[in-house]
Amino acid sequence: MKFSANKNYDSWGRNPRCKSKKIQQLSWFHSLLTPDMSEDDVTCLVYGQGRSYGDSCLNEDGIIIDGSQLNHIHFFDKKNGIIRCEAGTTFDDILSVIVPHGWFLPVTPGTRFITVGGATANDVHGKNHHQVGSFGNHITALELRRSDNEILICSNNNNSNHFKATIGGLGLTGLITWVEFNLKKIITPYISTTQKSFKSIEGFFDLDQATTSEYTVAWIDTSSRAEKLGRGIYYTGEHAVEHPVAYTRKKPSRSPLNIPIDFPSIALNAFTIKTFNNLYFYLHQKKPEQSLSHYAPFFYPLDNILNWNRMYGKRGFFQYQCVVPIIDGKDVITEILKLVSQKGMASFLSVLKKFGNISSVGMMSFPREGYTLALDFPNRGKRTLRFLNELDKLVSSVGGVIYPAKDARMSPEMFNQSFPQLNNFREYIDPHFSSSFWRRVSNSSTN
Repeated sequence: MKFSANKNYDSWGRNPRCKSKKIQQLSWFHSLLTPDMSEDDVTCLVYGQGRSYGDSCLNEDGIIIDGSQLNHIHFFDKKNGIIRCEAGTTFDDILSVIVPHGWFLPVTPGTRFITVGGATANDVHGKNHHQVGSFGNHITALELRRSDNEILICSNNNNSNHFKATIGGLGLTGLITWVEFNLKKIITPYISTTQKSFKSIEGFFDLDQATTSEYTVAWIDTSSRAEKLGRGIYYTGEHAVEHPVAYTRKKPSRSPLNIPIDFPSIALNAFTIKTFNNLYFYLHQKKPEQSLSHYAPFFYPLDNILNWNRMYGKRGFFQYQCVVPIIDGKDVITEILKLVSQKGMASFLSVLKKFGNISSVGMMSFPREGYTLALDFPNRGKRTLRFLNELDKLVSSVGGVIYPAKDARMSPEMFNQSFPQLNNFREYIDPHFSSSFWRRVSNSSTN
């Protein structure tokens, strides 16, 4: 993905829309170039591929530093599985290099079109959090450039507080120039998968408690009601130990579907979403329970539909992802699904999984032990916002947390209660780095 003068600097949810004062591109040859900080009120923020859903990657009326061309791999230790690359390198770039040598990403979210810098700043998680934690748990070192041109090499043993503040720090501690992290050894690029349908939300918790699989995730039908409330499909996976000799099915497509235009705003309504959910459940419960899949369709099913966010129309959408404690998980998740159903706010894409008890490195990391539910809602203005506020009340009542990388509207109060190390984190924010998200949740006009 090359830099283009016509590149739109939006978030993936395309909501809100922000206009920055200036766009500055970084490249390998200009990686030491920093914006002019002579004006005290100038703020900047690094932008990678714009895969954050809300406004954490936006900087209204400030400077956007396009770091997508800072994308070189410094070294790849094929024997020990260690890689160091510039922050604009995408997971897609890395996979194309490491998989042929028998290595895989230690943690990956549901898209490979994110940058390493973004993965670090948001401390991304994947289907294997319950076993290995989040991405930050596998970072060994990173380089951080501050606005005063100070360069910090950060790790657990060197500039450790800046290290912990930068992992999950939403890009506010400065410019990440490179990141070094450990990889996972694999034998083949294939995944042994299982899928099982469950007829209600109770079925999810039964299956989840019984599994020992490395990767787990569930799709939830949020349009279901009554005794079918929360029905869905439970997926598990393990890296295959033998390479299939003649396996050709489910390889990643070389010609992904592209959605070139915005869908009409009425395209995703209660009827079409319910129809999709019913069809998805019916088709997948008929499929074989066990199968073999190339890693791409297992980890990145939506990457085969370019610009899928345009399905929500010009107004964009809200993604709502929360995590609630294990002890309250079943009750709160059930209440959320009941509220979604009662309000007729069914989600087009809904995912439920479990976070393990592995502590995150980052001061501001989102993952923590509990159940995490991610829901997508078309932007219907005030109606959607009122509904999301109701979800906040349910989540906050048990000490739950909202994911900043997916958020476009949470209140400062909700943000403050979600991150107990917030005051400590503030000490490591670069005075000239800020974002629309940060100013919204911190009630700050600058940083």
